[in-house]
Amino acid sequence: MGLTIAEKIILTHAGQGVKAGDFVVARVDLCLVQDGTGPLTVRQIESMGFESLANPERCFFFLDHAAPSPRQELSNDHILLRKFAQKTGGKIFDVGEGVCHQIVFESYLEPGQILIGADSHTCSGGALGAFATGMGSTDVAVGMAMGKTWLRVPETFRIEVAGNFPPGVYSKDLILYLIGMIGADGATYKALEFGGSTIEAMEISDRMTIANMAVEAGAKAGLFPSDEMTRLFLARDGRGDVFRPIAADADAVYEREIKIEAGNLTPLVACPHTVDNVKSVEEVAGIPIHQVLIGTCTNGRLTDLRVAAQILRGKQRHPQVRLLITPASRRVYLAALREGLIEVFLEAGATIVPPGCGACVGVHQGVLGDEENCLSTQNRNFLGRMGNPRGNIYLSSPAIAAASALTGQITDPR
Repeated sequence: MGLTIAEKIILTHAGQGVKAGDFVVARVDLCLVQDGTGPLTVRQIESMGFESLANPERCFFFLDHAAPSPRQELSNDHILLRKFAQKTGGKIFDVGEGVCHQIVFESYLEPGQILIGADSHTCSGGALGAFATGMGSTDVAVGMAMGKTWLRVPETFRIEVAGNFPPGVYSKDLILYLIGMIGADGATYKALEFGGSTIEAMEISDRMTIANMAVEAGAKAGLFPSDEMTRLFLARDGRGDVFRPIAADADAVYEREIKIEAGNLTPLVACPHTVDNVKSVEEVAGIPIHQVLIGTCTNGRLTDLRVAAQILRGKQRHPQVRLLITPASRRVYLAALREGLIEVFLEAGATIVPPGCGACVGVHQGVLGDEENCLSTQNRNFLGRMGNPRGNIYLSSPAIAAASALTGQITDPR
């Protein structure tokens, strides 16, 4: 019987034959925590009596969620993580480096690896053909201390996408369409495996947007094959030597198969307060917007900023809209600066905030006021997500976000 991508990767780390539903102990290649979950992870490692990390050079500590720190208790958590990393040999990524998922993706993660992270959007790494998944702080503490973790091998949904996107439609619209179709709990603890002609032609940065939001349908992982696009991405990044091809077997067994025709998709918006509350942009056009956020680990890459800059170039944001730009990493920020994109944003009236999670997590840099509406390229629009349960969050592609920043209302970018 053939294997899915998830089964293939877990098999190589468990040292035994696996099938969906099995419980296994698997070796982990990389572990990460961030400043929201990391302090608990550190305290759990210490309370369990571990005095060292199994592979400290592969244990990463990120200061990205509240960075620079807006409060003294968070500043003290940052100190805790810095000291622990220094003591154990773990690698610290300090304020301004960017979002954990983006940095691991840019420089460390390899196809076929297992990455566990104390952050639900660790699944972003599936875009590189790695089994990347979010876990609780205690599970990641054990992974860091012992170099292995437990997994229930997930059943897999095969998502087959064919054809070309129409103008104004992006990978963000594809994942919103899928989540709207199956629901926010439609793939709980499943692996979403993507394939088809649309996926084969899709840039890795766009695949990352989709993998990032797999968890918004409840999935354990969002997986893409490691293919020619993967090889080109790694080669451009100077890491061509870590490429290895990974694909599901032709006779792999799936729990469910979903076929999507890309040519039938339209620009979409997820409305408050659930990600699966998806509507066409025509249905919500005209809703007033007070803040636009372009960036985060979902859509803060250079390709996203290029789309936004193309729409904003030579124009001014609506006077009643705050336009926030949050590059996903320092590397993205520098590249956008060199391309002149940052100048476009500043001339359009945007505020550039440091690489990181920014306003998405609701602790700083863009907390909503009462009854305010935000249109954001982030991944989550739960009640209170951006720091105020009386605010409303709409999710969209960078194109819709940029077009709406100009008009002050949700606007079709086409």
